[in-house]
Amino acid sequence: MKKDIVTLNELEKEDFVCLFDLALELKKREKMGVLDTFMAGRILGLIFDKHSTRTRVSFEAAMHKMGGSSIYMSPRDMQVARAEPVKDTARVLSRYIDALAIRTYSQELIEEYARYSGIPVINALSDKYHPCQVLSDILTIIEKKGGYEGVRIAWVGDGNNVAHSWIMAAAALDLDLVLGCPEGYMPDEDVLEAAEKRSGKQVYVTNDPFEAVSGADVIYTDVWASMGQENEHSQRLAVFKPFQVNQALLDAASDDVIVMHCLPAHRGEEITDDILEGPHSVVWDQAENKMHIHKAVLKSLILDNR
Repeated sequence: MKKDIVTLNELEKEDFVCLFDLALELKKREKMGVLDTFMAGRILGLIFDKHSTRTRVSFEAAMHKMGGSSIYMSPRDMQVARAEPVKDTARVLSRYIDALAIRTYSQELIEEYARYSGIPVINALSDKYHPCQVLSDILTIIEKKGGYEGVRIAWVGDGNNVAHSWIMAAAALDLDLVLGCPEGYMPDEDVLEAAEKRSGKQVYVTNDPFEAVSGADVIYTDVWASMGQENEHSQRLAVFKPFQVNQALLDAASDDVIVMHCLPAHRGEEITDDILEGPHSVVWDQAENKMHIHKAVLKSLILDNR
């Protein structure tokens, strides 16, 4: 049966656990030099409206390292740019490829592809959610902290698409998540309400970054102005300045806190250079784990859900 990952709400707790276990096993195999070929003859399609380094390369590398291949498609070069309906494109691509990863602005567009595709559709980022990013982040926490149960995770900054996916993951896995966001830049109410409905608990959100990181085992931040918000950059700099991840903020967290950032980072804005390059930072392992979780996602959706 076809399964998609468009928000993380499609996954039950056991689905998360299976993906983490599979990613760790595939990572171990790669480090041992094992050459996997179980995706031979399988093709991943990528439709990317937004610029990408880590997401595109990690998806392509994941597919190739498992013996499969990928096709990158710019919407500007496709017939959707000339008003072909998405439902037509989705059904045609389903006859050619085995899975489709989409990185775009509109969450609704991804959901429309998923509705009409006969193959798994993966949200590789929308303005609303970034589910695979958070899967790889939790994988990193499992490696660095021995698991996620009892680990206090503090999100500091904009209540953006990554924050939304953290909220959904917290509801599914009963994570100890606190979000510190400026007034006016809180997570969307519908996301918070959906999480509360699923878990029966409210996700705690505060406007005080120091309250958010108090006793935290993980501090997570992201850029203050995401793609498509460049015209708000100057305004956001002033609003978000107290939310910078710097040494003063780290001093309020646990002694062995780890610092995460999904990259690219604007050094000197949301995070200082000394923290990004310092001993608490795990951002490079975090970036690598995108590839390993993408391996698990692709293998699970393409091979294990037939």
